[in-house]
Amino acid sequence: MKYLTPLSIKVAFVALLVVAAGAALAGHPIFAPDLLAGLGAAPMLLGNTQLLEIKSLIDQQGEAWREFKQANSNRIGRLEENARAIDDFMAKMNSPFAGSSSKGDFNPNEETKAFLAFMRSGREAAELKAMQAGTDPTGGYLIPEQIDGMLSKNLREISVMRQLASVVPVGTSELSQLHSVGGTGYTWVGETTARPQTDTPTLKKLNIPTREVYALPGVTQNLLDDNAFNLEAWLVEELSEAFGDAEGDAFANGDGIAKPRGLFTYTTVTTGDATRAHTDFQYVPTGASGAFHTTKADPLITLVHAVKPRYRRNASWLMNPEVLEAVRKLKEATSDRYLWEPALTAGQPSTLLGYPVFEDENVPAIAANSISVAFGDFSRAYTITDRSTSLLRDPFTNKPYVMFYAAKRVGGGGGRDTRAVKFLKFSAT
Repeated sequence: MKYLTPLSIKVAFVALLVVAAGAALAGHPIFAPDLLAGLGAAPMLLGNTQLLEIKSLIDQQGEAWREFKQANSNRIGRLEENARAIDDFMAKMNSPFAGSSSKGDFNPNEETKAFLAFMRSGREAAELKAMQAGTDPTGGYLIPEQIDGMLSKNLREISVMRQLASVVPVGTSELSQLHSVGGTGYTWVGETTARPQTDTPTLKKLNIPTREVYALPGVTQNLLDDNAFNLEAWLVEELSEAFGDAEGDAFANGDGIAKPRGLFTYTTVTTGDATRAHTDFQYVPTGASGAFHTTKADPLITLVHAVKPRYRRNASWLMNPEVLEAVRKLKEATSDRYLWEPALTAGQPSTLLGYPVFEDENVPAIAANSISVAFGDFSRAYTITDRSTSLLRDPFTNKPYVMFYAAKRVGGGGGRDTRAVKFLKFSAT
C-alpha cells in the first residue's frame, strides 16, 4: 500500500469530483444529490486553496459546456427550419400542376382573385359580380383578361397558324372586312395634260363568322381545396391543350361549318394573279403525283418566285413533318449540298432557300394531288378572330369531380389577299 500517498488520494478525489460535476451539468448525475452535498467535507482533505482552484476549474468547464449546448441548440434550430422549408417546397412541387407556372411571377388582380375563388368554392364573390355585371352567371363567367392572356400566349406557342396569320380581337359574332380587288388604276401625265378618272378598285367584303369550341376539364373538390394546387396553371394548361388541338386542325382543314375555314381547303388553280378569280389561290405542281419528281429543288424555287417580291419580304414555309423530311433530303442542282439550313440560334426556325420553315402536323400529308406545302405572307392571306372565353362551374354532373365547361369563341378564314400565299401541289400538272 506504499503507493497510496496523500497526494495520489487527492488527485483521485479531484478526478472523481470533476467527472461527477461534469455529469451533473450534462443532466446525467452519477451520484445522488445528498451524496454530492456530502462532498462539502472536501476542504478537510484538500485544503482551502486547492478547493478554490478545483471550483474555478469546474465553473469554467460548466460555462464552456453551457455555451456548447446553446450553440448546438441554435444549429439544430436552424437545421429544423431549413428542413421544414424544404418539406413545404417539396409538397408544393409534388402537388399536381404546381410547377406548371411560377406563382412568384403571377400577381393576380382583384377580378382574377375573385374568379379563382369562385372556381375553388363555387361562391360568387361580390367583386366578380360587379366586374362582370354584363354577363349571366347561369351561362358562365368570362375568364379574366389575366388568365385569358396566359391562354392566348400558350395557344400561340401551340398553334403554328397563330404565329403566322393575322389575329384580330373582335366583340361581335362576325368580322367583316372590305378589301380591294385589282387595286386602283394610275396614269402618267404632263404638267398641262388632262387628268381623266382612273380605274377604280373593286371592293369585296370578307366575312369571318365567330365559331364556338368547348372543353370540359374536371378536378376533384379535395384538390381545389388544396392551396398548394396551382389552379390558374392547371386551367391554362388544360384549355391550351384542348383548344390548341382543335384550332390547329380547323385553321388548316376546317370546312367552315360550325368551325373556322381552313387555309388548305380553298380552291386552287394554276393561273396567275392577273387572270384567276380573287377567291382562288394559285398552286405550283411538283411534276409527279404524290411525290417530288426529282431530288432537286426546282418546284420549290418555282413556288418562291410565283410569289411577288412585296409578299416575299415577310414570307415563310408551312408544311407537315412528312413533307419536311422529304424536303430536308433535297440537294442543289449542281452539287450534293443539302438545301436545308438548320437554325444557328435556339428558338429560331430553320430556313429553306433563305426563308423560315414552320412545321405543322395539321397540314395535309403527301398524297396523290395533295396540297401539302404553302409559301408566302400568311398574315395577308389568313385571318384569325378571337372574341372571348367563358367558364361555367358544374359540381353536380360528374361527382366527385367538379367540371368546368369552358367555351372559346374563335373564327378563321382566308381570301383577304390570295396573291400573298401560293401552294405546292403533289401532282403531275
